[in-house]
Amino acid sequence: MGIHRLNHAVLYVSDLERSVAFYGDVLGFRVIPMTPDGFRGAAFLQAPGSTNDHDLGLFEIGRAAGRSTAGRATVGLYHLAWEVDTLDELAAVAERLTAAGALAGSSDHGTTKSLYGQDPDGLEFEVVWLVPADRLDDAALTARKRIGRLDLDRERQRYGGQTRGGVGISVPA
Repeated sequence: MGIHRLNHAVLYVSDLERSVAFYGDVLGFRVIPMTPDGFRGAAFLQAPGSTNDHDLGLFEIGRAAGRSTAGRATVGLYHLAWEVDTLDELAAVAERLTAAGALAGSSDHGTTKSLYGQDPDGLEFEVVWLVPADRLDDAALTARKRIGRLDLDRERQRYGGQTRGGVGISVPA
């Protein structure tokens, strides 16, 4: 049996308390009390609605740590992507990212509708809604070969704000 999904990611952060607050306040993650006794400088978080033991581990390396140069001067991870169930949820995340000064961009990839953000350490992430399999058409499939401007209001009109995304793709039909 092969790998079938990503279970969690671990990030090095400069200020654990600040990062826990960001991921909690902006993306709704909650702290899971599983840091080993006597161990300082780590936190484990679970995404809303997740059934994973934890989705994100944060390890503090100190406030003097520099921002990541991955993709600019070194190899490394570009971003993580988290999926939301509805376009209304994606719009709510866009509002929270904007309010936090963390929205770095948005894109329409045809089959996915994406927001891009940066955490307080400049680590990038994506929040995405996937077009359900039964709603994929030639236009969406052709558009995934380009990066277009995301118009969330138009997409909510097209697909419905409460339409569950990813059904038949990342979520069983």
